[in-house]
Amino acid sequence: MVRDSKKKEEKPKESQFKKFLIKRAPIYLAAIAIMIIFIVPDLIKGDLQSSFPQTLTQEEKLVVDSLMAYNGPNEKGLSLIDAISKEISEEYPNEKIYDNKKTKVNVVVSNIENEKYQVIFDFESYKDDFHYNWNIDMQTGDIKGNDEESKYIINLVNFYD
Repeated sequence: MVRDSKKKEEKPKESQFKKFLIKRAPIYLAAIAIMIIFIVPDLIKGDLQSSFPQTLTQEEKLVVDSLMAYNGPNEKGLSLIDAISKEISEEYPNEKIYDNKKTKVNVVVSNIENEKYQVIFDFESYKDDFHYNWNIDMQTGDIKGNDEESKYIINLVNFYD
């Protein structure tokens, strides 16, 4: 019986691995947090919509969303964002262009009049640039291209079968 009581009184040995983890846990948590904040958003960026700048105001986002959702006078078929994505994918076949660090998408929204806005859309990459300039009337939903490339995209959407 004396032997049994001695075994119960002895403290269990702590594992060296457990001590190692407890001592360095804040460092590991900080490293994981940094990865989540800085690396993961770049990894999940995979389409044009997710590449838009996050600094737009609510009003500007509404204007850009209305513009990109435009799908012609018949309101069916190809949307404006799909047409732009198609142009980009034709230029960069079999590439994950949105994952490239040199790829930048800039959107500038300017108020011309009460409900009329000018939207300048720039897509820049390591190989080529696409620049579009549209005017949109938020009341009527009319969209007008201000340069040849922008007019071409609008015609592509308007006459898509």
